[in-house]
Amino acid sequence: QVQLVESGGGLVQPGGSLRLSCAASGTIFSIYDMGWYRQVPGKQRELVAGITNGGRTYYSDAVKGRFTISRDNGKEAVYLQMNSLRPEDTAVYYCNADPWVRIGTWGPGTQVTVSS
Repeated sequence: QVQLVESGGGLVQPGGSLRLSCAASGTIFSIYDMGWYRQVPGKQRELVAGITNGGRTYYSDAVKGRFTISRDNGKEAVYLQMNSLRPEDTAVYYCNADPWVRIGTWGPGTQVTVSS
């Protein structure tokens, strides 16, 4: 059974930084394109950053230039470095495959709150 566990969220002031981590188990992690998603109450979960199994990265316009996604296949982990955080980045952040249905289950997510 696939498990995804996100960590690293917290409360940060506008302009600050956080680094999120995601640990995967129960699957052949390296075959998947992976992504970081976020969700705020009342809105659909959205993909904000992705990384292919070959290491190519892509970002939504909302985070391009501020967020950096990376992965370590040996550790079965994916990371999201978030800089220049804004209040509108406040959300629960999740990792999953891209598209997510390739794994099909979600982890608990990690809350990121950007506020002064």
